[in-house]
Amino acid sequence: MEFTVPEPFAPFLRYVGGITILPKHILQESVRTTDANGNLKFLSTWGTDTDPEKIIGNGPYRMVNYTPSQRIIFRRNPYYWRKDTQGNSQPYIERIVVQIIENPDNQLLRFRTGEIDSLEVAPEMFGLMKREEKRGKYKIYNGGPASDTRFISFNLNKARNHKGEPFVDPIKSRWFNTLAFRQAVAYAIDRETMKNNIYRGLGELQHSPVAVPSPYYLSPQEGLKTYSYDPEKAKQLLLDAGFKYDSQGQLLDWDGNRVRFTLLVKAEEKTRVDATVQIQQDLKRLGIQADLQVLNFNVIVQKLQSRNWDAYVGGFGGGGVEPHSGFNIWYSQGSLHQFNQGPQPGEPKITGWEPSDWELEIDRLFEAGVKELDDRKRKEIYGRFQQIVAEQVPFFHLVNPLSLEAVRDRIENIQFTALGGAFWNLYELKVQPD
Repeated sequence: MEFTVPEPFAPFLRYVGGITILPKHILQESVRTTDANGNLKFLSTWGTDTDPEKIIGNGPYRMVNYTPSQRIIFRRNPYYWRKDTQGNSQPYIERIVVQIIENPDNQLLRFRTGEIDSLEVAPEMFGLMKREEKRGKYKIYNGGPASDTRFISFNLNKARNHKGEPFVDPIKSRWFNTLAFRQAVAYAIDRETMKNNIYRGLGELQHSPVAVPSPYYLSPQEGLKTYSYDPEKAKQLLLDAGFKYDSQGQLLDWDGNRVRFTLLVKAEEKTRVDATVQIQQDLKRLGIQADLQVLNFNVIVQKLQSRNWDAYVGGFGGGGVEPHSGFNIWYSQGSLHQFNQGPQPGEPKITGWEPSDWELEIDRLFEAGVKELDDRKRKEIYGRFQQIVAEQVPFFHLVNPLSLEAVRDRIENIQFTALGGAFWNLYELKVQPD
């Protein structure tokens, strides 16, 4: 197989492993034709309503049944190419059932009753799960810090909607776009207490959007700016920037407006909600009133997309070792560039949007990093990116939880990693009968 790219693309070899080879005889025509709306038929050829037996792939398993919101059933692909050193066909496991269980409490119950064989272990579950490890015939694997992120972010958008109304209250926008304000908030959040109390000590303070296991990670020892808990320094930054305190210790801005805003968080993740409550308390000590709004994740997404928010405690899934995985988040016109979301295709016109100079510098760095084939130079490029994020704090990163997963003892040859989880080598796993 041979690939040709129009220009240098350094992450290509890391991405090529995720490319799915699809059947030409089934899909070629759909790539060449469009529907009544001008969209490629390929985009709608297979959907959630397609008979699983008609979905063809070359992976180790074939989907044979899909029940929405309940389960997906896979069977071993007898034509899969991989064999072990003795010439035996892989994978070894004949059938896999993926249960769809949205509620974490129900997931835990199903695992404890033996209905499922693996469970991601949240910090609040760990004590109970660890005590039952031997009796429950499972092992909790620890892959070290996970590669995903948790952060607090402010809405820096200065644009107006199609009616000419500002997305963010101009009074609040002035606070959020003041660097000293963002840095003061960073110094005011007690992440050590967050790690020890909310994450039960099962995490590490997070300083960068790049995962620690990545070869492109810039450590504090290498010069990355960090924010240790220092409420007095936070107050001084605010005073130097022109904020002031009233007789009740409430923070006021230059014009006497009380500093008060809404802090969003999704309801489905307990540790994130608990962390947000702590942030609210930490900011109260700084004289800031943050009003919590705990909402369903889908509602949070709608608010972010509509730019209708002040601040939120959010997270992004693991990007692995490749910094370019975060391109859509950090590129000024990316669809996930939430802290200053620019115009998006198909939406009503917005006016007055402008990226800052440091956002444009991040654009330039990502464009350079993706074309640079020298790993040493790439590390320098992404190191500069991390320094800008640490200085400008569009996201202030919180605690990076450990990657913990409980897996039944009957599943053999688990080689757990934070990047791949328990089943990255699924083709090698075996299941012993109970």
